[in-house]
Amino acid sequence: QVQLVESGGGLVQAGGSLRLSCTASGSVFSINSMGWYRQAPGKQRDLVAGVNSAGRTNYADSVKGRFTISRDNAKNTMHLEMNSLKPEDTAVYSCNAMIKNTVSSGAIQYWGKGTLVTVSS
Repeated sequence: QVQLVESGGGLVQAGGSLRLSCTASGSVFSINSMGWYRQAPGKQRDLVAGVNSAGRTNYADSVKGRFTISRDNAKNTMHLEMNSLKPEDTAVYSCNAMIKNTVSSGAIQYWGKGTLVTVSS
């Protein structure tokens, strides 16, 4: 079994910053891609940022220049540094990862339960 646990959400004023973290634990042999998704009330879940095993990153246009994704492979951890936050960034942010449980297994997609980020105007 694999668990993805997010932390770092909360309430912040517009223009402020938050740092989200996601840690994978359990039967983790290796992690391929990782990413952060968000879902605002009444809207679909969208990709915010992703990072592959080589450290290559991609971002949604709405967060480029404000958010930075990073990962620490030794700790099976991923971070999302969020700056210049806007009220429209308010959402539940969820961690996603493609994880191999053993050397011979294929990668399986896992999700965290999510952490709420609220940006007040």
